[in-house]
Amino acid sequence: MTAAPPPGRYDWLDFNAPMSGALADSLASALARTAPRAVLDIGCGWGELLLRVLAAAPDARGVGVDRDVPLLERGRANAVARDLDARVEFRDAVLEPGTIAGTDVVICIGADHVYGTQEEALRSLAAHVEPGGRLLFGTGFWERPPTVDEAAGLGATPDDFGSLPDLVDLALACGFRLLDLRTATRREWEEFELGYLADWEEWLMQWPDDPAAAGIRAQADAHRNGYLRGYRDVLGFAYLTLGRPNSR
Repeated sequence: MTAAPPPGRYDWLDFNAPMSGALADSLASALARTAPRAVLDIGCGWGELLLRVLAAAPDARGVGVDRDVPLLERGRANAVARDLDARVEFRDAVLEPGTIAGTDVVICIGADHVYGTQEEALRSLAAHVEPGGRLLFGTGFWERPPTVDEAAGLGATPDDFGSLPDLVDLALACGFRLLDLRTATRREWEEFELGYLADWEEWLMQWPDDPAAAGIRAQADAHRNGYLRGYRDVLGFAYLTLGRPNSR
């Protein structure tokens, strides 16, 4: 009997966030209009958005940092395939503020938790952005106050996020100005959640009787139930384009 390979990881996703290709291209185009010289993606994963920004900004160089080595390798392969490898570097690293200087566009999507709270993330990220530069900050907010059970579907508590206006106020309090705001649509959420589950589900279609199948099936069902019975239409995801004003 042929041994089953392990399930894939993010094989069905272009982005590890609720983001469509159209939204990504729109955000990349907007960032490219600032004619950036250096783009930094913190928690880049495989760096799909970073590569789209570089494709739209031919004079820019990019650095993507993450601690997930297989995802970084995927990013490097994609860069080679798009002839962008001479302008991008993927690093297995965690950056301290100021580690990379002169960055006029910083991207941090779904990785703010590595800094602690959203406020701690915004204050830390400001140290990477040059005056006059941009921060694309992707993070969660509550569409409405959740119940304890709804928040638990995400492994969270009602206090873990605020409302969208609260998030914008927090960015302003941290010294940024709001230049653009997008929020994930329900369809983008569905594509993200079902795409995340697709690695397990496609594996289960092929290997339903494998000894590992019961555990994988339980993981997939728990995640789906957490989404459908928990945070669906409760958790929102915002993409804030924030400007760091020039110093006087």
